[in-house]
Amino acid sequence: MVTSGERKVVIGGARQRTTLALLLLNPGRTVPVDTLVHEVWNGNPPATARTQIAIVIAALRKTFKAQGAADDTIVTTHPGYLLDAESHYIDSVEFTDLVAQAETDVREQRLKDAARHYRRALDLWRGPALAGVSGLLVEEEAGRLGEHRLNAYDDATAVQLALGRHYELLPELGGIVQDNPLRERTRYHQMLAQYRAGRRAEAMESYREARERFIEELGLEPGPDLQELHDLVLRDDPSLTPADGPVLVTETAPPEVAVVPSELPPDVPGFTGRETELAALDALMIESGATLQTPTVGLITGVAGVGKSGLALRWAHRVADDFPDGRLFADLRGYDGQHEPASVSDVLGRFLRSLGVPGQQIPEALEERIALYRSLLAERRALIVLDNVRTHAQIAPLLPGSGASCVVVTSRDQLEQLVTWPQEARVHLGVLPPDAAVALVARIAGEERITTARTDTDRLVELCDRLPLALRIAAARLASKSHWSVRHLVIRLSDERRRLDELSQGESRVRAGFELSYRYLSTDAARLFRRLGLARVPDFTSWAAAALLDVDVIDAELLLEDLVDTQFLEVVGVDATGRLRYRFQNLLRLYAAERARDEEPHDAGRDACRRVFSTALTIAREAHRRESGGEFSIVHSTAAPAAVDTDLLEELLSDPLAWFEAERLCLVGMVEQAARAGMADLAWDLTACASVLFETRSYVENWQSCAAHALAAARAADDLLGQAVMLHHTGAAALMRQSMDEARARFEEALALYGDLYEQLGRALVLRNLAVVHRLQGDPDAAADRLRGALPIFREAGDLSSESSVLQNMAQLELDRGNYEASLGHARDAVRVAESMRPVASRSLAQCLYRLGSAQLLSGRAQEAEKTYLRVEELSRAKADTHGLAHALYGLGQARVALGALESAETAYVQGRKVARGLDSPVVEGSIRLKLGVLLRELGREEEARTELLGARELFTRRGATHWQDEVARELGGFPEPLPDPAPHLPPKGPATG
Repeated sequence: MVTSGERKVVIGGARQRTTLALLLLNPGRTVPVDTLVHEVWNGNPPATARTQIAIVIAALRKTFKAQGAADDTIVTTHPGYLLDAESHYIDSVEFTDLVAQAETDVREQRLKDAARHYRRALDLWRGPALAGVSGLLVEEEAGRLGEHRLNAYDDATAVQLALGRHYELLPELGGIVQDNPLRERTRYHQMLAQYRAGRRAEAMESYREARERFIEELGLEPGPDLQELHDLVLRDDPSLTPADGPVLVTETAPPEVAVVPSELPPDVPGFTGRETELAALDALMIESGATLQTPTVGLITGVAGVGKSGLALRWAHRVADDFPDGRLFADLRGYDGQHEPASVSDVLGRFLRSLGVPGQQIPEALEERIALYRSLLAERRALIVLDNVRTHAQIAPLLPGSGASCVVVTSRDQLEQLVTWPQEARVHLGVLPPDAAVALVARIAGEERITTARTDTDRLVELCDRLPLALRIAAARLASKSHWSVRHLVIRLSDERRRLDELSQGESRVRAGFELSYRYLSTDAARLFRRLGLARVPDFTSWAAAALLDVDVIDAELLLEDLVDTQFLEVVGVDATGRLRYRFQNLLRLYAAERARDEEPHDAGRDACRRVFSTALTIAREAHRRESGGEFSIVHSTAAPAAVDTDLLEELLSDPLAWFEAERLCLVGMVEQAARAGMADLAWDLTACASVLFETRSYVENWQSCAAHALAAARAADDLLGQAVMLHHTGAAALMRQSMDEARARFEEALALYGDLYEQLGRALVLRNLAVVHRLQGDPDAAADRLRGALPIFREAGDLSSESSVLQNMAQLELDRGNYEASLGHARDAVRVAESMRPVASRSLAQCLYRLGSAQLLSGRAQEAEKTYLRVEELSRAKADTHGLAHALYGLGQARVALGALESAETAYVQGRKVARGLDSPVVEGSIRLKLGVLLRELGREEEARTELLGARELFTRRGATHWQDEVARELGGFPEPLPDPAPHLPPKGPATG
């Protein structure tokens, strides 16, 4: 409130009030314009903020001048403004001066003067400081002034008690205690006044009420001063009776009797695992025992709910006996949604009382409290646990300066300024290992119940991210609901829309823990966190984060690291392109998506996702172009790709397949999400670009899944070109699975659509693949016709990769017909075209060389064939092309058999069989096993030969490859005995790995 004489001066608008408050809080000192801007707009100022501050100052000057104030009340001084305090009365300054005078009176034992000055100071208050004024600094200063007022009241009460005025104090003390129930010093004064007023029972009731409140809200017993007063009241100790003359001791001195505090909260019930982390903390004991000069400091970090406090308490209880001078504990409330962070001064005051310093001897000044605290610990060996720390500033004054004490800090942030000693005592707490997570659930829900439902429990702990808080909540729900099965809870948690609700029941709430950390994120970090929740990908790197925010990659990396430091993201590792990859824990991903739904406008979220998909398309198109040797073998959509920095492209695509491999699962997720969001053009173009990886590394399931989702989106959008391209890719994936009928049907659908669209390149690509189907189905004439139709289109388009592919397929047709010289001619032409590409597309070249090797082998040039196959092997290994490698080893084995190098041939076949088993391609594996069986029989190892031939027969039967089945039957006919039915041999399931 501002007054002029007896008149109240109205200050208009929130901005004027905040600005004036900041000037009043800094009388005679310059307040920078930047500070005013930041506080008035809470860190999110408009571009015109500095101009608007100037307007606010002008309005304040006009208001003051209207009340008769001088022009220089608010002075412009670089870099801001200053309030002239000399000719004006500021109640906060007057309050501080009066309290200082009262403190001087106390030190000089002028208690009546002190009481008068304290009363004048306290009478200045008319309610909470700066009520109705916003701004972080203003609110912090208001809190400081409020604390100063309470400290002054406590000091004034001590003076009144020393003067024997306990009767007058009781009514006012009751109200203050009610408003501040956790202030121990005020409780102390109330009990003492009640006792001295002859109300002994009321004093005991006040202690009982205080103790219940402290235990319920803080989990702590009252401090030593209150406990001591309670004991003195119980035995009517004469020391409680006032002396004949008032004496108030103010000198600060260490206590004569050492008090041994033991403030640790109870150990965590059902604590499980964490042996490695506990061992790391044990290093604190080794170091602290080695010297009496350097305290040890440990730090436990981790995401909300991961069990940081539990680990700290488990370790503290385990080593408590090694700290004979006490165990101190403080919750700094850095992430408390109900209370402000704990005041360092208050924590120090409590610690000093716990260490035996009488309340009246605890200094008021923070610096003096720190000095006394460190002096007391210098010769002691105490354990200090500081829980829920948010900033280094919260704990810096609480660290001992010397001695053999040990400090353990827990935080969700990395606290980079905190130097742990020893270094290994900086413990980052991850989620529990699977077995430990199951054990924790079993301890709470019951061993027998979990043992009989182990599979469901395994699923349950994964749905809880193996996060201890979530596990405890889930297990407690099972324990409280005996009629629920583990599977019932698994079903409830499997619904992603409800999972956080299910794990946020009662007092222990997963969502609430995340919210408390989220509120402290910067604006940009919070926005990135939300938008990452929109992208349905398993992990991501900085280019994706930059696209989500539409910022530079460097800026995105800084924000990603902020999210890592605050435990919202974890680093997966470095991918093949040298980029750090980040990911969410599943529960945090769900929370990020919730925040996006609640805080991100729908259009902004959709635009962010489209930027990511478009950026991925830009990189994927360039990766496909580089891997294919040019803009070959692909039809693109009209989707506009995003602009990507050329330096970033060079960095990412030094090895294009490595980028595709690193981003494979992300691209699969993006295709599905883009398809579901109606972005069909992006979905099918991404699929077409990624096919070079899917085919090379045999990721057939990924290829099939992406093509199916993109095809559905293209149909929904009535995108005929997208439908044609995805039908072609669906057929190509079926062809890799040797599903000939399905492949042929999809290719023919695609061919018809391309014809309707007059899309020649697309037609030629389908014709080439249809030729492969016709050849494998025993119709070489149809295959040749398809190839002859495709070849001129590729030549006209300048598509060298596809031209070489057609030529090598023509070479294979001539091989099938027995025209070996003609085959050699086509194969050599194919190799020549493939080698003419700049840069050379090594996979296309490897395929052409394989055909050349086959022609050389069948035309009696085994030595040339061996060299050619070795080159194919080299190219395939360099690209991790498992299909190409299996074929190369198959051909190499045949060439060496023809050269009589049977042992080397066996080695090639055995290696090829191993590679083929990872392809989920029964015909390729069966072909190698057939040749290996024939070779083993020639070597006289009939039992091994029989095993390979039977395995080949089972593979060909499973795929329905009748031609190959007949060949196996002929080879098996050479065995004299009838053979039992073979045991099924199944290759590993799941996608092949590169």
